[in-house]
Amino acid sequence: MMGASLEHHTIYQIPSQSRHGRPRDQFTIWFSTNMTLLTVVTGALGPTEGHLSFLNSVLALLLGSLIGGVFMALHAAQGPALGVPQMIQSRGQFGSWGALPVVAMVIVMYVGFVASNCVVGGDAIHYALPHFTSKTTIILMALLSLIPCIFGYKFILSCSKPVTFFTFLAVIICFIQGVVTQGATLMTDLHGTVAGFAQTFSIAVLWQISYAPYVSDSSRYLPSNPKTYRATFWACYGGTVSGSVLAMSLGAFLAAQSPSATIIEAIHSLMGAWGVLIVGILGISIALANAMDLYCSTLSTITFFHTFAPLWQPRAPMRISIGILTLVIALSSALFMSQAFNTAYAALLDILMAVMIPWTAINLVDFYILRHGNYHVPSFFQPNGGQYGRVNVYALISYSLGVIVEIPFINLPFYKGSLLASLHNVDISWFVSLICSSITYIIMNRKFQ
Repeated sequence: MMGASLEHHTIYQIPSQSRHGRPRDQFTIWFSTNMTLLTVVTGALGPTEGHLSFLNSVLALLLGSLIGGVFMALHAAQGPALGVPQMIQSRGQFGSWGALPVVAMVIVMYVGFVASNCVVGGDAIHYALPHFTSKTTIILMALLSLIPCIFGYKFILSCSKPVTFFTFLAVIICFIQGVVTQGATLMTDLHGTVAGFAQTFSIAVLWQISYAPYVSDSSRYLPSNPKTYRATFWACYGGTVSGSVLAMSLGAFLAAQSPSATIIEAIHSLMGAWGVLIVGILGISIALANAMDLYCSTLSTITFFHTFAPLWQPRAPMRISIGILTLVIALSSALFMSQAFNTAYAALLDILMAVMIPWTAINLVDFYILRHGNYHVPSFFQPNGGQYGRVNVYALISYSLGVIVEIPFINLPFYKGSLLASLHNVDISWFVSLICSSITYIIMNRKFQ
């Protein structure tokens, strides 16, 4: 009985008879995925790292989410068009072997996200159930995340609807209480700098683009037709932007109100006894988002090893086994990083920006401008790469240049680009990389291929 409920499809194209669902269902998936305590923590970086007021933080987070969400939703529309996970589809740009470095980085990225979610979710459970140790609650969060991952996409989709309702209600209650008690003070504060605004804006852009490597993993089950593509774009865009902006704005509000407190402490200060319920809801919602990260990480891992064994056809047991192994690795990282979470998480975000922007530029340019969505999907699974070969040198050159041009403009805690001072420490590396990778890839493909 349990086996019948498991998702058996992994990286292969979803056949037409197995396509199901409505594009609007994607809204609740991406709204609930963003309505977590980790998103709230990310929004708090506006006041704490960018040194912005609440209103300036919200404006930067809103603008960054609106722009970054476009890239995320464009990737989402690829799902119903091709019916395969995003990392398999990347073979169409980079070649079967050329895609390996990108796939490997995506796996590392999502292991980092799973670890981060375990830490924040574990802290939430520890706050609600203080008689458990923090390590115990981190392990409990990991186990809660594993259950939806085991059953797969349908189970994740069914959980997203109630999570959407309860998390929305929890955040709105926090805002109402905050406006009543602190609204007048925070609404008149407009301090901040251009550099801080740009930094917060970039964090929001990156937050959305970080979904790009796996957003089509959920939309690949939708029926394939042009109306579905457009509807999928808007459903994913609306869900991810509204969910992230709402949760991040709460984080900015709490950080502006209590700059020296953790997010959980700030919620407790604002909500009193009700804080346990609010933290519990936002903490439990992390399990669903974490399950999504874990589920898509397993698909990327299967994609990686499938390159070396192209005749391998993994099914549910292999997906579950890899998911458990991935969770063990992430859990080990979570237990290690729980003592220095903020530093590790900020460093992870910085590194993600450097490696994800050129990939998303190449992928979208190839799909929408050069090929107009026309791919030979069986080639993705052929030992020699089919029409796309083993290595697309032009894609790798464009990607490498996209990373290299970031270096003079990048602003990291451990490295400052040589041109930062002339830009008043405003990090525009992601924008430069986006333009460079896109133009280089278009020129190389049209001139030489």
